[in-house]
Amino acid sequence: MAPRILLCGDVFGRLNQLFKRVSSVNKSAGPFDALLCVGQFFPDSPELLDDFMSYIEGGSHIPLPTYFIGDYGVAAPKVLMAASKDSANRGFKMDGFKVCDNLYWLKGSGKFNLFGLSVTYLSGRKSSNVQQFGTFSEDDVDALRAIAEEPGVVDLFLTNEWPSGITNGAAASDIPSGFSESSGSDSIISELVQEIKPRYHIAGSKGIYYAREPYSNVDAVHTTRFIGLASVGNKDKQKFIHAISPTPASTMSSTEIAMKTTNTTLSPYMSTKENVSPNDTTKRSADSDSQHWRYDVSQKRQKHEAGDKLCFKFVSSGSCLRGDTCNFRHDTDAREHCLRGVCFDFLNKGKCERGPDCRFRHSLQDEGDKHPSRKPGSENTRSRECWFCLSSPNVESHLIISIGENYYLALAKGPLVEDHVLIVPVEHMPNTLSLSSESEAELLRFQNSLKRCFKNQEKEVLFFEWASIRGTHANLQVIPIPSSKAVMIEKAFNLAAQKLGFEFVVKKFDSISDGRKFLKTQTDGNSSLFYAEIPGGTILLHHVEEKDTFPAQFGREVLAGLLNMADNADWRNRKHNKDEEMKIVEDFKDRFQEYDPNH
Repeated sequence: MAPRILLCGDVFGRLNQLFKRVSSVNKSAGPFDALLCVGQFFPDSPELLDDFMSYIEGGSHIPLPTYFIGDYGVAAPKVLMAASKDSANRGFKMDGFKVCDNLYWLKGSGKFNLFGLSVTYLSGRKSSNVQQFGTFSEDDVDALRAIAEEPGVVDLFLTNEWPSGITNGAAASDIPSGFSESSGSDSIISELVQEIKPRYHIAGSKGIYYAREPYSNVDAVHTTRFIGLASVGNKDKQKFIHAISPTPASTMSSTEIAMKTTNTTLSPYMSTKENVSPNDTTKRSADSDSQHWRYDVSQKRQKHEAGDKLCFKFVSSGSCLRGDTCNFRHDTDAREHCLRGVCFDFLNKGKCERGPDCRFRHSLQDEGDKHPSRKPGSENTRSRECWFCLSSPNVESHLIISIGENYYLALAKGPLVEDHVLIVPVEHMPNTLSLSSESEAELLRFQNSLKRCFKNQEKEVLFFEWASIRGTHANLQVIPIPSSKAVMIEKAFNLAAQKLGFEFVVKKFDSISDGRKFLKTQTDGNSSLFYAEIPGGTILLHHVEEKDTFPAQFGREVLAGLLNMADNADWRNRKHNKDEEMKIVEDFKDRFQEYDPNH
């Protein structure tokens, strides 16, 4: 069944009025799964603050999961600062910082899965002075440009301000009275929506309701519907709440995605010459240059001074679909620094506005690392630059516990728990499932030895791996769990999967060996794979297609929640100095010695 979503315009802190209306709509036409709010969410005057804060502080109930991007207004800094410091909101939270029960702040920009729907957002408003709350930065915009290059169709795009030119080509009779292009519209939003090409674009801030006719997109077969919403309790009684129930694009066939209604118009952002006919999206303009309007170098550099800026997509993922047409620098050194935890803002601008609150490093050298990042250029570059290759100057050998022929055991950097270790292949391979049967036998010896070691400490062992098709050097995560908590592992993973909109494939096996034989049949090189080997012989498996997104730290975040260690979800919060790491390794070696298959 398609998810049922409520959309709302500027709330202005009128939560009593909003949730009274939501409850009424939910009763008559529901139930609805979530409420998405665009435009100013916080009060515009202190008079509404008491009623507003009663919801924030838990005195009043929010009836369904509610997400907002309008992080400005009276009391916004105070409320959002408290949410930012909450240990439950540590790490990357693209699916919302929890403010209170059922209320989530979508900070900055990002993309997340909501009941199967792909949702992107840009919080705050445009401003010449970027502030901590209430405005978006160039980096927020760059991150969305990178998201736009990812495969797959975005279902919803949320912005506070309207895109400039949205009424171009629309029926004059449908344009609301009092509409003004100059107020509450932004050309940056227009550029982003052309690149992201969402199926629905939702905006607030103008104080009027406008549901535009669907329009076709350039270089895409699907259409976009724009919905502008009025403010809660507006005096003109214009519509401020709207219900939709879209089928997630990820579950639709190409024929369903391409379907158009008879009132579909050309894109409002392009001249007729540059547009594709709404009845034939395969036709292109005779002028070949118009196909590349998104990446016009002179235009982009004038607007964004992009020529000197790093490509966020390349630095964060190692690739960029724009290739040579990208206007941002594809700097391999910056990519390597990013992999070592250096702040993107620091790399891009030489400074970071977050200062000491930033959880990334503002230095180009690791502590104690006397080997600066080297430029690629030889066939040995991969192993030289890799953290896990034993031949690399970047490997932290003091973390190694035991070395075999094909695998070695090492303490995890920033361990989730004290005895969090990694089983790492000696060979530079993207996942442990692609190695030889001889290597597999050695891996099984490590796994069984660790199980016996931790059993003596009244602990069970969970093994998990994120086998990404873009992976570099594999590592199998090994987390000891108190026996009293072990029975909850499968439930915790299933609940987390449900939140992300998927279900695990669950298989039961009599031995680790049988389970891994099954796992090796599941790798095809065309999709990524997350799996967890649960105590008792259960395998949890999830295939991730290239068009889909999946949190790389999923396994760690689930276990941090299970163990009530929210602060430890981000490994950077658990970094030890070298002396501390050496002490942990020596203690582990002493306890593991009698079980070590290489001893």
